[in-house]
Amino acid sequence: MKSKTILKITPKGRPNAGTATKGEAKKKADQKAASKVTPAKAKRTSALDAAAIVLKKASKPMRSQELITAMAEQKLWTSPGGKTPHATLYAAILREINEKGKEARFKKVDRGQFEFIG
Repeated sequence: MKSKTILKITPKGRPNAGTATKGEAKKKADQKAASKVTPAKAKRTSALDAAAIVLKKASKPMRSQELITAMAEQKLWTSPGGKTPHATLYAAILREINEKGKEARFKKVDRGQFEFIG
């Protein structure tokens, strides 16, 4: 007499040749539990947040290139390898001003210069 393999259809429509063994089930449960226990990574300070901190301390208008230099000196933020971080920061500050309006943290004072307004 030949033995027949019974295929069960999983909820995703895939055939399954039986259920997992106790060892496999325990291993999956341990992996799931371990993934929940791992601590969350510390959130990095964004370039915009670092620029706001620098401008607040400086209490004078600054250009984006000066902001990038000051942020690196104060160890608040460094570019992850970009070639023009000052241009990216400039665009991000302008975007915040345009999107948030009066609630923006920055104000454009002169051509290429921004100040912190809280």
